[in-house]
Amino acid sequence: MSDAYPQRIVCLTEEPTEVLYAIGEDHRIVGISGFTVRPPRARKEKPKVSAFTSAKIGQILDLKPDLAIGFSDLQADIARELIRAGVEVWISNHRSVDGIVAYIRRLGAMVGATAKAEALAVRAEENLARIAALAAALPRRPKVYFEEWDDPLITGIRWVGELVRIAGGDDVFPELLEEPLAKQRILADPLEVVRRAPDIVFGSWCGKRFRPEHVASRSGWSDVPAVRDGELHEIKSPIILQPGPAALFDGIEALHAVIARWAVGAA
Repeated sequence: MSDAYPQRIVCLTEEPTEVLYAIGEDHRIVGISGFTVRPPRARKEKPKVSAFTSAKIGQILDLKPDLAIGFSDLQADIARELIRAGVEVWISNHRSVDGIVAYIRRLGAMVGATAKAEALAVRAEENLARIAALAAALPRRPKVYFEEWDDPLITGIRWVGELVRIAGGDDVFPELLEEPLAKQRILADPLEVVRRAPDIVFGSWCGKRFRPEHVASRSGWSDVPAVRDGELHEIKSPIILQPGPAALFDGIEALHAVIARWAVGAA
């Protein structure tokens, strides 16, 4: 019966690793992304065989995987090489909160752990509903600018904007949330942020430390409410920019904590 499901999985990004550990199927993982930080023990237990847009193909093949799992069009070249070498590959491309929840369920089904994945998905849905209820009780909603990169300025991806909304805020660039590619979310004019006057700025600079003092010193930004009031906050990229469970638990918790503090303080 066990042969019906993958036994040797290479995870090219963090979210499949996090899901498989969370549902007790981590014994199937034979290789992980070097960017993996969740769960911490994965880095100690599994060989690191890929970055995000590159991978050690030879090392991966030596692991004799029966499935490789990745994310997004940015891993198309890695996927092509592995497919040509005879490896089965699943590249997900979900970009929404609902997509993350569905991803958990699909991955669980692929490894024969449907019930455990369903339990994790339901916990995530319940947490989102709990945060939404807390947010609904806040006296006001802040305007939020989420910055995914600083040079050039790139706004948040769709699931981030959705989590901001659930957590009690309103993304100031709603028209960009549907754009799946980072290059489509580049702000040609940084002063557009000034014009939209966010009350809170969240920064998650995709693997490097957020520097609020750099944001505050940008030309023309001194009158932005978030800058004026010191509401410049880092959300660590592993808990918000990975389309996996972390965003639905720790990520939204971090967003809501800042938003709730602002809403109550401003009331």
